Amino acid sequence: MANQFNVLGTRLKLCCGNGGYTREGFCYVPDSDFGNHSVCAIMTDEFLQFSKSQGNDLVSPNPLYDFDGLKAGDKWCLCAVRWLHAIAANVAPPVVLEATNKKALEIISLDVLKAHEYITQI
Repeated sequence: MANQFNVLGTRLKLCCGNGGYTREGFCYVPDSDFGNHSVCAIMTDEFLQFSKSQGNDLVSPNPLYDFDGLKAGDKWCLCAVRWLHAIAANVAPPVVLEATNKKALEIISLDVLKAHEYITQI
């Protein structure tokens, strides 16, 4: 999984702790990841409720998968299609481009991702 690239064409940065499809914290997309968990996003309450309403509860802990549950402000590797659905529902969380895998570009345009880029406050 090392040496994968982000949507900007540079080395993929760490998204979160113990997250992503591989649970390594990077939004790696191995061949076995049919969900394309490539989008590094910063969770919002609106998105978490939307995801739960779509059948993917990211809030509740799941000890079986060593998952503590997410809250607003947490970073997580999301399915590109789910993130795109969130755009249509006007609840898409901001993305960290440096940590979003280039595989996201198979589903989402770079312009759309850039329009939702998380900008750090200095």
